[in-house]
Amino acid sequence: MSDFIERAKFSCALGGALTTIESLPRAVPIVHAAGGCAASLSGTYNLAAGYRGLGYCGGTMIPTTNIAENNIVFGGEDRLAEQIESTLRAMDADLYVVVSGCQVEIIGDNTVQVASRYGGRNVIGASTPGFSGNTYRGYDSVMTSVIRNVVRRSDEKEPRTVNILGVVPGHDVFFRGNLDELRRLLGLIGVKANAFFGTGESVESIRGYGSASLNVVLSAQAGLDSAKAFEAEHAIPFIQSELPIGPSGSAEFLRRIGGALGVPVEDVESAIERETREYYSYLERIVDVYTDLDFQRWAIVAADSYYAHAITRFLANDLGWIPFLTAVHDIEGEREQAEYVALFADVTSEYKPKVIFERNPSRLLDEVRRAWADNHNDKYRDSPSPAYVVGSVIERGLAEALGAGFLSVAFPVSNRVVLNKSAAGWRGALTLVEDLLTNLVSAR
Repeated sequence: MSDFIERAKFSCALGGALTTIESLPRAVPIVHAAGGCAASLSGTYNLAAGYRGLGYCGGTMIPTTNIAENNIVFGGEDRLAEQIESTLRAMDADLYVVVSGCQVEIIGDNTVQVASRYGGRNVIGASTPGFSGNTYRGYDSVMTSVIRNVVRRSDEKEPRTVNILGVVPGHDVFFRGNLDELRRLLGLIGVKANAFFGTGESVESIRGYGSASLNVVLSAQAGLDSAKAFEAEHAIPFIQSELPIGPSGSAEFLRRIGGALGVPVEDVESAIERETREYYSYLERIVDVYTDLDFQRWAIVAADSYYAHAITRFLANDLGWIPFLTAVHDIEGEREQAEYVALFADVTSEYKPKVIFERNPSRLLDEVRRAWADNHNDKYRDSPSPAYVVGSVIERGLAEALGAGFLSVAFPVSNRVVLNKSAAGWRGALTLVEDLLTNLVSAR
């Protein structure tokens, strides 16, 4: 029986490259590919990432070689060189990143080598054919090129400075807000965080990121190649963590980073205590209505590995919801899946969520009903109720079928506009609670 993904939650590698470049400060992509690739992929992340916009140079503004049949037959490297020259004349930027599509990679055009001829003019290249992988692959290809060609080597390391990797712009719809909140959190324990895509970044500041003493990778699927490039080129070690959401995740995050950098334990615990006290001073305002109106829900989470465990843990450990099912769509290897399932051991709810790895969202309704039948053998009800679905906009239909509440958090998100919202930290968790409960009371 053949299998296909009905509605994918990724773009190809070229799309990941473009959304990454468009989020770098004053960076211009130069696309070596067929006509339509650049604008279509850039538009995807404009519309499906909370209407994030096109950045400094995106959408139909993107310079592209727009290769035709004769370029495929005779090679397109000369056409690429021509496009780079014209872009340098016409576009003002601090960084130009040449990326490639499927067609030119199939015929053997060496995009990176052509780009290297212009290295003295702030031009770098990355190989990003769509067939090489999904969004994550494009992100890592661009970031690796930036790390090797833009970041300056420094023998002197700043002892309490970290680089944040694995936050894929656009694919994390809340990337700007999350990065700003992560920098605030780390600042509470005296740690400076370099974010690449956060507020106030510049290409010049990125050049100095070789002086960091640690890289923090916040994803199981993206950022690892970038961290290895940092380690090889700049002798900066890395650790893997995950996006901290709410008191439980945020406290663990600060303890881990503080421990790795030698921050005194009392400084870390003091910061955690202050933030937790402030968090609950806001949350306690809804305690009465939360219990009187019975806002507790069966939680169904459908997201990529970047969000799936972090949100499930927050809903269960911090908000007190019952974690029923968590569907992850971006991990395929059996070993990686087993490692990810092991993360859910920190879910403190007596009821443990069923964790599945499913790329096709159309199958989730059957999975929910199957899990309910297996666990409850309830012939009068075929799904948990009252339930709440947290996922992408694609899961809106699942929520409707279950009569459940719904909030879109994971890509794609096209039913809400995102400016500076965050899910990270204590403050992001408060925003998340507001959004979750607002949806429950909006019809009252």
